[in-house]
Amino acid sequence: MWLGADITGIIDWFIAHRLPDGGWNCEWIEGSTRSSFHSTLNSLKGLLAYDIATGGTDATRGARRSGEEYLLRRGLFRRLSTGEPVAPWVDRFAYPFRWFYNVLNAAEYFRQAALFVGAAPDPRMADAIELIRAAGQPDGTWLQVRRHPGRVWFEIDAPAGQPSKWLTLFGARVLAWWDSRNP
Repeated sequence: MWLGADITGIIDWFIAHRLPDGGWNCEWIEGSTRSSFHSTLNSLKGLLAYDIATGGTDATRGARRSGEEYLLRRGLFRRLSTGEPVAPWVDRFAYPFRWFYNVLNAAEYFRQAALFVGAAPDPRMADAIELIRAAGQPDGTWLQVRRHPGRVWFEIDAPAGQPSKWLTLFGARVLAWWDSRNP
């Protein structure tokens, strides 16, 4: 396979560096033993891309299930300890997503993963889906809430406060998938 041998070391690294709670944290090097929403989602996206491209392995599928479970146990946005939202950024949508977590970014991952394996949406996503639905505007668009900091080569989406074509695509696509499976 064209990509299997090229990135096997990276994939092996992700499998080996999964934390005991099922996810990942980029601060593991500093001793962190608790996964982060950001690192877990980004790790899942990479593993899913690998599985789609190569067919995956038992280890990559197991790692994905573990990371997915980390997020799903938390309803995609809640602290496991209190049930409260993990942070105010969970429903602040911005595109490009970059490394930042929000429920729209996570729901789009789960949509892609479910379609890949032929699974129905997990009902534990229901509250996150309602956050996405609530962010939609009456005209059917989603607004760019903010722009992530950092240099860009060129602008690819709307300024903060304006309707975003990309967020609208993701929001509409996630809701259509969810609603078609949960009439």
